[in-house]
Amino acid sequence: MGQNRAEQIKIVTLAALILLIALLHWLSGFQESPYYGVICRFYYLPIILAGIWFALRGGMAAALIISVVFAPHLMFQWGQVPLENLNQALEVLAFNVTGFVTGLLSLRIHRQRQRAEKNMQQLADSYAKLREQADMIVEIEDQLRRADRLTALGELSAGMAHEIRNPLGSIRGTAEILQDALKDNSRYAEFGQILLNEVDRLNQVVEDFLSFARPADPQQKHFYPTRVLHEVVHLCRQQALKSHVELLWDEQELPAAVGDEAQFKQVFLNLILNALQAMVEQGGQLQISSWEDSERWIVLSFSDTGPGIAAEDLDRVFNPFFTTKDDGTGLGLAITYRIVNNHCGRIRAVNRPEGGAQFILSLTPADQSCGSGDGDG
Repeated sequence: MGQNRAEQIKIVTLAALILLIALLHWLSGFQESPYYGVICRFYYLPIILAGIWFALRGGMAAALIISVVFAPHLMFQWGQVPLENLNQALEVLAFNVTGFVTGLLSLRIHRQRQRAEKNMQQLADSYAKLREQADMIVEIEDQLRRADRLTALGELSAGMAHEIRNPLGSIRGTAEILQDALKDNSRYAEFGQILLNEVDRLNQVVEDFLSFARPADPQQKHFYPTRVLHEVVHLCRQQALKSHVELLWDEQELPAAVGDEAQFKQVFLNLILNALQAMVEQGGQLQISSWEDSERWIVLSFSDTGPGIAAEDLDRVFNPFFTTKDDGTGLGLAITYRIVNNHCGRIRAVNRPEGGAQFILSLTPADQSCGSGDGDG
């Protein structure tokens, strides 16, 4: 609509200009007027404008119209001054040559501009594709580096865990015997309990190491996220109350997803406990939401109102041994990432604009093969 309106304005402008010049031409009289020849030159202005605005068809149309307007002058004066007749006939020819040349040049410029715009669009598309591929390569390299770290940690933990676990069992058994032998009011009973607690803590670290050492199950399993999350939320209610955290869950029935039920119970537990630990000092709110997106991913969101994650740490929260807690091992989120990745899921951490952190977990529906998932973090 806008382009048609602009063309109409140009046509009206050309018509008005031709009429104005023709009127001045007729009012000036014939050759005896000193302005006659100057006014004839004005006819070239609408011809050139028409050629520039409407290319070849515009230039030729304007030249033909002006030739028709100019024809009566040629007819009325024909034979009076032979040399002037020739000049005016050549003037009409010049009108048409000017319209043709101007229109042709404008047409060539228009086509060159179209080719240039097409080339620029192709370059822009190529650049966008290259940028997308470069981002994908960087992301894949990051995943490969993370996978290498996890693999190395798994191999290391497999050797260490078994060597440490047996002595830990002996130490715990001995500590229990000693504690039973001591009276409850003995001043040494407290040290016995500390010994048991520290052994249990070391044993939990070993369990975390072994989680990396276990190979992924090649058989595709499925579980119901709502059912597992319901159980985990129920288990964490008391811990949330102690941490002065309001645990909110917009419970919705979700379809089955690819994954092992026991392992994803650990995933949900890690994410909830991680959020509760982030808000343990000031309290807050943990909002759990779930939905299916347009690409059929089963999405679960864990949003807290804690201090959030430092911008420089967002890309490292899933790395083994990375932790901001004084007593943390840095394995909880790393284990979570590995479980999700092994089941063709995706997980990422972001900071909420209103404050706090958000972990977004995307799971592959059970009716899709695990190979169709991206599995990126």
